[in-house]
Parts: sequence; structure tokens; C-alpha cells
Amino acid sequence: MRFVRRLLKSLALLLVVIVAAGAAWLYASPPELLRVGDGYAAKIVCSNVFLAGRDPEQVLHEDVQAPGNPLLRLVRVAVDRQQRRVSARILGLFAPGYAIYHGTLGCSSVPDGDFEAAAGAVPDHPVAPEQENDAIWPDGNAVAKANDTELEALLSNGDLTGPAMRAVVVVFNGRIIAERYGDGFSPTMPLIGWSMTKTINAAIVGRLMLDNKIAFDDAALLPQWQNGDYSKIKLSDLLGMESGLAFNESYGTVADVTRMLYLDPDMTVLPASRPLEASPGERFNYSSGTSVLISKIWMDRIGNIQTALAYPKTALFDPIGMSSAVLEVDARGTFAGSSYLYATARDWARFGQFLLQDGVWNGQRLLPERFMAAMRAPTMASGGKYTQAQAWLAAPGGDSSAVAGLPDDTFWMEGHDGQSVAIVPSAKLVVVRLGLTPGWLGYKPQAFVKEILATLSRTRQ
Repeated sequence: MRFVRRLLKSLALLLVVIVAAGAAWLYASPPELLRVGDGYAAKIVCSNVFLAGRDPEQVLHEDVQAPGNPLLRLVRVAVDRQQRRVSARILGLFAPGYAIYHGTLGCSSVPDGDFEAAAGAVPDHPVAPEQENDAIWPDGNAVAKANDTELEALLSNGDLTGPAMRAVVVVFNGRIIAERYGDGFSPTMPLIGWSMTKTINAAIVGRLMLDNKIAFDDAALLPQWQNGDYSKIKLSDLLGMESGLAFNESYGTVADVTRMLYLDPDMTVLPASRPLEASPGERFNYSSGTSVLISKIWMDRIGNIQTALAYPKTALFDPIGMSSAVLEVDARGTFAGSSYLYATARDWARFGQFLLQDGVWNGQRLLPERFMAAMRAPTMASGGKYTQAQAWLAAPGGDSSAVAGLPDDTFWMEGHDGQSVAIVPSAKLVVVRLGLTPGWLGYKPQAFVKEILATLSRTRQ
């Protein structure tokens, strides 16, 4: 018995030593996967608390933990509203991730924890009180919806709107004719577009093209790309996702995209330094790193950092009335043009309507005709699925318009977890669908759009 007791004490002591050593290791040198998880949690909670006004614990549970990696269920968050900072840690102890709120420039992930550097790179932009505008959408935010029982029935059909739908807006002939919101969401709440941000970031390039400050054929686009093969990459190659740069877009693990978004304070460093695995224009490779580089390039063309930080609002959002839109920045002041734009569903619809109108708003051309043609033209390397200006011809899941039963001129904005805007110029139709619907659920919004088209053809002849 004495031997057994000694053995049990020794084993207990060994277990304590192992646990203590493991805890010390996690504290001093946490694995990148844990750091990515905490960085992701801090960033998502920050944006949803400070931009959308949501409860942090609800966001942690619904947006971070429920649909994600099981490790994320161990994450705990703390929100400092006075300092406007969010921290996240596994078990409340390990692998800290941080985010900071900048006002109208939204939240930045701060992977290195250097809040002083982040605040210095992105000066605070206070949020001005929102002005009431009772004009009918799209001139204002008032909506006079038609009493269409068939259309309302479609919006009530969860099989069509998809799991965890948060907002649906249907625009026909320039007016919102139906909309629906999930529990806890509303017409005034900004929602993330994820990769739909890429299309808006591209449109900002189009605004600069109108002023002859940038062109499709421009090359030697970054200071470190002035010589060698990198100097041959043209802006058109980046816009079409055909740069030839290697970039791993796999989510759910530590890949180039998650390392860029949650481990690097300067998101441009990694994608700008990736090796060339193909000649520019030869191969399609969907890359969020490419879109961040596009942000860096157009900001460099403006030159003055304050002017560049204000440019999306002054050049695009204000002219078309996207008053809720917030394009967020990284911790060193580059717009996260790959992923982080928040806007109300009505403002996402407003941008879709802007594209349907060929880049013209209230009679003023804001995007060049050549640019709009590129946004609807397929790239050869993508097999006709992606366009030459960061939009999709293929519907979510890869269906062609013919397979989906949609008009040939349909094109899309698409984002992670079920975000989409379908634009059908021939039918004068825009359909926004936002939610939290992971791809493994297999939801495809094109069936919903097809039913809307069929209903309109019966009721709006």
C-alpha cells in the first residue's frame, strides 16, 4: 500500500509538472493556430460590437464559436469600451489576440499587441451623427414596399433564403420591393460582406481610372516589384486573380490567408513577397492577398495617407448614398480590401443597383465604361467563372447561369459564409442575401433568385 501511495503521489506530481510545463509553453510560445483563432475572435467581436452595436458574448457564441473550429469554443473575450479595444484568449489565458476600433475606419486586428503603433498608423476618425433621410430608397432610406403576397411567401421560405439568414433585400426596377431580416437583425444594422468587399475595392480602382490616376496596363506596381519578373505583373492581372503569385486561400487552418488576416499587422507583407508560380495572366488563383495588394496600390497612387483613408467615402460611398459603409483597415493603415466591409443590407443593395446601372448614379458616370465592361467580362484562366474586375459570373458553388436557370447577363458579388448579391441587368433585378451560412451546408442562393424572377414574371407583366 505504501508503494502504491508513493507511486500515485509521483504520478500526481508528474501530471502537475506536465500541466505546468504545457501552460508555460502555451503562454510563452503559443501555436499559430491558437493565435489565429484568438485574432479572429477579437476582430469579429470588435467590429460587431462597435459597428453593429451587438452584444459581445452573443457575437462570440453565434459568429465565432457556433460555426467554427471546436477550439474556438475555448475562447474568452474582453471588451474595453473606454479604450475601444477587444482582447481574446484561449481559456481566458493563452495566445492573446487583439483588435482596436478607429471610428469610421472600423476595427483592425492588432496581432503584435502594439496598440500605440496601430493608433499612430490609423488616426481616430470620429463617427458623425447620422442624418435622417426620409426620401424613398435609393435616394434615401425610406422603403415603400409593394403588397406582393407571392414575393412575401418566397422571403418566408427558409429553404430558399437559407440557414441562418440575416437579411434579404429584393430590388426591382430601382426600388426595394421586399425585404426580410433574421431575429436580432434590422435594416439599420451593418453586416459584413466578407469577399464581396473585393468588388467594392475594385470599384474604388475604377474611380481612380476615371481620373486617369491608374490604368489596367500599369506594371511595376509596388516599390519592391520594380525589377525582375514581379515588374511584369499588371494591374489587370491582379484584378483578374491571374497575377501568378502563390497564395494559399484555405480556411480552417494556418494558411496564407489566415496568417495575413490575423498574424500580420501589415497585411501587404506576405502577399507581396510570395513567389511567382506562374507567368502573369497564365493561371487563375483566387487570392485575398491579391485584393489587399490592390488596396495598397490604389492608396499609393493617391499618395497622401489622410486623403487615401478618406477616399472610399468621398469618391464612392457618399456619391451613391452608402452612408453605413465602413471599409476597415489593417494595423498599419492599409484597407483590408479582401474581406472587411460592413454595410446595411440596403446599402449592399444600393451598390448592386449601382453596378446594374453600369456605374452611373443620378446621371453621373462614376466608373468608366471600360471598367464596367471588365467587371462583367470573364477571364480565360478562370474558365469563365471570374471576371476581369473582382466579380463572379459563376453563381455560388460554381454553377453557370445556364445551369442555375438565370439570364446570361447575371453576375455576382460573393462572400464567405453565404454572402451574395445577384445582379441581373436584363431583369432590372438585384437580390441581396446576407447570413452566417458555412459552405458545408450546401446552400445556393441562385434557386432563390430564380424563384424571384419567376414570381416577377407572373405578377409584374
